[in-house]
Amino acid sequence: MAEIRAGMLLLASPELLDPNFVDTVVLLLDADDEGAMGVVINRPSPVPVISVLAEWGDVVAEPEVLFRGGPVSPEGALAVALLRDQHAVPLGLRPVTDRLAIVDLEGEADDIDSAVDGVRIFAGYAGWGAGQLEGEIEGGDWYVVPSMPPDAFQADPSDLWREVMRRQPGELAWHVNRPADPELN
Repeated sequence: MAEIRAGMLLLASPELLDPNFVDTVVLLLDADDEGAMGVVINRPSPVPVISVLAEWGDVVAEPEVLFRGGPVSPEGALAVALLRDQHAVPLGLRPVTDRLAIVDLEGEADDIDSAVDGVRIFAGYAGWGAGQLEGEIEGGDWYVVPSMPPDAFQADPSDLWREVMRRQPGELAWHVNRPADPELN
């Protein structure tokens, strides 16, 4: 089993039928012995960021909408930024990987604007208790793969699952062509 750590991606397998996660790509933001949390990065909503968090409208990446980050606390917001320089992290950002950071939405967008190439804001998040995610992975619900910094900032994330799967080594990449229902093949 691949290492579960911040910065990794979870790709929903065809066996995962939970409507909250079918065909999703989840960016893990935190993972330890107590559990894991991340955000779904390929489900944009129709809600413009400026209608909810107007002060962040100028720094969000295209499309400038809220993303459905997951079923936990969907009324709350969490943001991820793409850093320009991993060695120059301003206050208001907490690094997740070399180029990704969690944004303190209580701060000022202007304070981080020059340090980031974009911000993505998520309504809600995905969370797992101790051992829960490991169990789902062992049960075949998720593929755990490395991320690339731009993954969370695709202008059109509709084909992100397939793009990420295509770049995987070996037999894992074969799953990109797997039908949702193998009996229909």
